[in-house]
Amino acid sequence: MTMSIRERVAQAVTPELIDAFRTEGAVCIKGIFSPDEIATLKGGIDDNLAHPSVRSKVASRPDDPGWFFEDFCNWRHNDAYRDFIARSPAPSVAAALMGVDTVRLHHDHLLVKEPGTRQRTPWHQDQPYYNIEGSDNVSMWIPVDPVPLESTLEFVAGSHLGPWLMPRTFMDKEAKWFPEGSLADLPDIEANRDAFPIRHWALEPGDMVCFRMLTLHASGGAQNRRRAFSIRFVGDDIRHAPRRWKTSPEFPGLADELPDGAPLAHSLFPVVWSQRDGQVSAI
Repeated sequence: MTMSIRERVAQAVTPELIDAFRTEGAVCIKGIFSPDEIATLKGGIDDNLAHPSVRSKVASRPDDPGWFFEDFCNWRHNDAYRDFIARSPAPSVAAALMGVDTVRLHHDHLLVKEPGTRQRTPWHQDQPYYNIEGSDNVSMWIPVDPVPLESTLEFVAGSHLGPWLMPRTFMDKEAKWFPEGSLADLPDIEANRDAFPIRHWALEPGDMVCFRMLTLHASGGAQNRRRAFSIRFVGDDIRHAPRRWKTSPEFPGLADELPDGAPLAHSLFPVVWSQRDGQVSAI
């Protein structure tokens, strides 16, 4: 018999998993999404690749034999993305992991590495690129292709506890967000991997990894096609933090509508789960 979303989440998100999420900052959940849900997501990715937004970018060099493509914030225009976000277990898992009263969608992010891509995703934290402050957050990285260990995300356990570290552009290492010198630089993790508690998991379609937005993470290139969809959810203590620079993703005009320090009560960030109503079936 097919289990409901409530039953799937209750089975997957155990007290032990929640504790690991809070202490290590990254966890893996196996088989949480059904084949139909993954098929829906694949359809959305195909549509996104065929019709990239103005926010899309190629994150690999011209001489890379593969191709690393990213796109952001397409849920309002991509029916399959919107259906997956609203109807899959993702919002309920986010609520359980964060332990909050309300879950809002912050943004979606497509990441595709085509076969032969050499470009690594270097070690970084996500939150310094964003326009938010607070610790109630979770990023979900959901592959629709098998991901072997050499291409999967890697995490430094416990790094979500801080500090914030300097965000830099992935290819040329520029400090385009926080001013140079205002945050400490990342340690050289690759040069001394044994000194860090690194966690990683091989993944199949239906699996996902969930991590805090401050958890240090990285990934290798891809010998085989690696399509992944990331959903960023935020909870009760998240507040708007307008920056003097362009965030990634950018929300043009938002600073004129949402004051510094305000909750993200805005149509750009719809409620997808609440303690009162449970999961919202449409956004």
